[in-house]
Amino acid sequence: MQHIRNIAIIAHVDHGKTTLVDCLLKQSGTFRANQAETQTERLMDSMDLEREKGITIRAKNAAFKYKDFHINIVDTPGHADFGGEVERIMNMIDGVLLVVDAAEGPQAQTRFVLRKALEAGAKPIVVINKIDRENANPKKVLDQVFELFMSLNATDEQLDFPFIYCSAKAGYAKLDLNDTTTTMEPLFDTIAKQIPPPRARAGDGFQVLVANLDYSDYLGRIAFGKIYEGKIKVGDAAICRHGTGKISRGKITMIYHFEGMKRIEIQEAHAGDIVGITGFEEVFIGETICDSETRQTLPYIPIDPPTIQMEFAVNDGPLAGKDGKLVTARHIWDRLQKEIRTNVALRVTQTPDPKVFAVSGRGEMQIAILVEQMRREGYEVLVSRPEVLWKKGPNGELLEPIEKLFVEIPNENLGSVMENLSFRKAQITNMNHVGAHVSVEALVPMRGLIGFETDLVNMTRGLGVMSHLFHEYGDDRGEIAARKNGSLVSMDTGAATSYALNMIQERGRLMIEPGDEIYVGMIVGENARENDIPVNPVKEKRLTNMRSQGDGKGIQLAPPLKLSLERALEYIDVDEFVEATPKNLRLRKRILDENQRKRSEKTRVIKFVEN
Repeated sequence: MQHIRNIAIIAHVDHGKTTLVDCLLKQSGTFRANQAETQTERLMDSMDLEREKGITIRAKNAAFKYKDFHINIVDTPGHADFGGEVERIMNMIDGVLLVVDAAEGPQAQTRFVLRKALEAGAKPIVVINKIDRENANPKKVLDQVFELFMSLNATDEQLDFPFIYCSAKAGYAKLDLNDTTTTMEPLFDTIAKQIPPPRARAGDGFQVLVANLDYSDYLGRIAFGKIYEGKIKVGDAAICRHGTGKISRGKITMIYHFEGMKRIEIQEAHAGDIVGITGFEEVFIGETICDSETRQTLPYIPIDPPTIQMEFAVNDGPLAGKDGKLVTARHIWDRLQKEIRTNVALRVTQTPDPKVFAVSGRGEMQIAILVEQMRREGYEVLVSRPEVLWKKGPNGELLEPIEKLFVEIPNENLGSVMENLSFRKAQITNMNHVGAHVSVEALVPMRGLIGFETDLVNMTRGLGVMSHLFHEYGDDRGEIAARKNGSLVSMDTGAATSYALNMIQERGRLMIEPGDEIYVGMIVGENARENDIPVNPVKEKRLTNMRSQGDGKGIQLAPPLKLSLERALEYIDVDEFVEATPKNLRLRKRILDENQRKRSEKTRVIKFVEN
């Protein structure tokens, strides 16, 4: 046990966390020199979506050997929507590497994760990364990190944190900026010396606190966690204490241990190690697996509730089933069930309509990534606009989730951003001018944040940076307009023609091109005004034997507005759907028929968190 070290690596999005893990695995000799992994970048980002977006989505485990130490690493996501992954990681580890960009300094997400780590009593090591950047200022960033620790009420012992300067990309670390090194040796030594051995007890029997889940088609659910006590062997009888107090019995069928990125089967494991065990199908995060009922329970740590909900519906449009193979309600329900086996921050429930399922999560990006994965696997699904989940207060009053928003913008954009925030019912709590930038802190209703990121990118020409954290459930802030512009809705079916689109583009911006398949009720563009207008994008030019004045003039169409999946989900209104198929993203009205649509006017529906 004295030779085991359990660490988590935490950082804000894009501060170099995954690159640092790469560097540690490669320099510790985990891979042979000629192994394919030594050439790969960002090994921990194994999902194709993680590589494309450059973010970590799932918390993953790895391990490496250094001298005679076995060091377990848990990688944590940096994006706020995946915060559910972070909280439970803290139960497994004894120390954290806090990675901070030497130019940007500590950001909002760093603050959130660091608070969780300090509350859990983990020993922090501060790694100031990217010191080779041209505008890096490591000394100033170190002061900012110290101020951050002070503001989070760190203990004197935590304030006396060790710090290291490094460049994960170039592969070196140093204790002092004037040192010259070419390896990560100083960081390895600091981990071995400063991180305490696991808080666990040797002895008879065993006790494991579950902190992560995976699923295997052959073995069922795999529970990952730290062995708090004793040693565990394959074939041992075991019980699982559920969060509800219920107890289920089973036996340990398999034990996994990590070497590099690979899971290795082992016959027994000892206190302090991080392992994966199979044998319980209904085990959940925060529950305890132990050898007998006489052993006391470890405290159950529930996960924060979801704050946002979207509806997933069967694609019932005229073009359904042309792209995807998996289109029925049963297919979609099975896929959602498979997702919640491993993704604990999501909730899936059935609705009164058998073709519609409610999916709740922490943020729209988390659910958008699930939709993107389903598209790639051949599913077709309709997805509604994100709706916020409300709560009822002690006296029956309405409470909605309020987020703490951190925005950094250039000075010249301050006016337009502040105007946008006031439109979204934000309450500014703090503002700091640093050089040519302003950092703004505000409390915003979660409803108001939907679509804000896109506005921010447009207003600041991509220079604005934002992050947000859940703050509290607060009073209802009143009506927030979803979108200023109405839609151009098709009233006919067929292939779009340039002649028709040329006339329609005078009304607003187009979202389609000539030749695209169109159906009644599909949204073909954005109206310049607030109301929806029915248009006919498939109209053809009437040919006569008379020469018309327009002959010989070319039609010039403006480039269409092409929305990504996340942008489309933010963009649609409450009475609209995004139709996601493997090859296409289309926007459409919920009710395709125009007359029926007029009868059911737009109304604000309030949904509540299920307790």
